Amino acid sequence: MSRSIRLLGALAAAGAITACSDSSGPSSNGPAVQMSVATAPAPAPGLSMSIAPVTYTDGTNTLVISQVEMVVEELEIERVEGSVTCAEDVSGDNDDCEELEIEAFLLDLPLSPGATQVISVPVDTGSYDEFEFKIHKPESGGDDDAFLAAHPDFDGVSIRVHGTWNGTPFIYETDLDAEQEIDLVPPLVVTEAGATDFTLFIDLGTWFRAGDSSLIDPSSANVGQANEGIVKENIKNSFQAFEDEDHDGSDDD
Repeated sequence: MSRSIRLLGALAAAGAITACSDSSGPSSNGPAVQMSVATAPAPAPGLSMSIAPVTYTDGTNTLVISQVEMVVEELEIERVEGSVTCAEDVSGDNDDCEELEIEAFLLDLPLSPGATQVISVPVDTGSYDEFEFKIHKPESGGDDDAFLAAHPDFDGVSIRVHGTWNGTPFIYETDLDAEQEIDLVPPLVVTEAGATDFTLFIDLGTWFRAGDSSLIDPSSANVGQANEGIVKENIKNSFQAFEDEDHDGSDDD
């Protein structure tokens, strides 16, 4: 199932996600995990809050980012190993009882500070210590056809960024296709008390940076260009995940 989730819109339906357990599965009225996305933490009380678009400068160049879209699939949150007994399926695989999964969808990333809720799904109580997802490059002629019917301009594109470089408009596109595994430290503990919140934090300010922290012209990082590899690595290294009950885009711990 393909689904587009716009972060400023309503929550995704719980039916878009498969939650698995060692019993009959969590009740829709039971405990839940709520996932948010953030690209900047909320400011401390009394400080002003900037809004999109966001601006970065290195003293010489000015980069303005006005929109970031990213295709994501295979979202999973995994239990602490050994924290539950899972019945094996006929293949001997019991991984599914430790995961909740969602298939390909499009994230329109929030650019204002603070966390924006994306999905809320019922899960079993327990401790979860790893969050996994895939930055996905859709391709026609296979499992991505339904997604591409809704988003035909993302054929072969996993991330698209719009903005300006020193006042000149640019579009950055990448075919990055990478699995991301992020440890949740401390583990996320889901109880009967209600929803447990965590945030996927994406540090956009590191994407278009060289090793000396100077800014990189995004157009020089498109497919086949000189800085393609640097920016791809920066993107892969820009993700964190942590508990965030107050939705401020910062780790509660």
